[in-house]
Amino acid sequence: MDNPVLIFGANHLGQLAKDIFESNHHVVYGFLDDNKSLHGTELDDVAVLGSTDDDGFLKLIGKKCEAFVASDDTRLRKALVKMLIEKRKVQPVNAVHKLALISPRVVLGYGNLIDQGSVLSTGVQIGHYVVVHAGAIIGPGAVIGDHVQIGAGAVINAGVQIGEGAFIGSGAVLVAGVTIGKDARVGAGSVVIGNVAEGETVFGNPAKTVKT
Repeated sequence: MDNPVLIFGANHLGQLAKDIFESNHHVVYGFLDDNKSLHGTELDDVAVLGSTDDDGFLKLIGKKCEAFVASDDTRLRKALVKMLIEKRKVQPVNAVHKLALISPRVVLGYGNLIDQGSVLSTGVQIGHYVVVHAGAIIGPGAVIGDHVQIGAGAVINAGVQIGEGAFIGSGAVLVAGVTIGKDARVGAGSVVIGNVAEGETVFGNPAKTVKT
């Protein structure tokens, strides 16, 4: 990647993405964020340049800059991705830490963040706009849908399937072969031994349904 990166989101995830890009010797051009109180400030020596709909900066994307969407709010992330695809005809780039261990037989989509110490085993399929936090382990043949978030130290065993928009908490363990439905949530430290339905929230060891 030759062009500098413009990061959408001056939050903790944006700062993490910045560190990942810089660990790979990529230049971060700046942040865009809709919190106007941040405009004109700097985060770790990189400026917050303006809002996410600022045409003055958006017109650079695809020509002089690449884009990365750093939001852990799924609705906002989807809206920003849609804008980039429709308005700028570009996909966000991946932010993959140099200390992540990724098999050459992994299929990796667009706009993903893979933090340090993560392990992606052979045959893993990662969709688009997925966040994999530090130290997560994804076993052979697991399939991860778009917009999934996987917490630090989570263990996703072989053959697990995780649906679009699901959230897997830090330290959770998903036993081999289970299916996690779209928009489901698995609480931190939970041990999932059976399938989790679409939109369901589970917690505990073994994980059980939590009414929300």
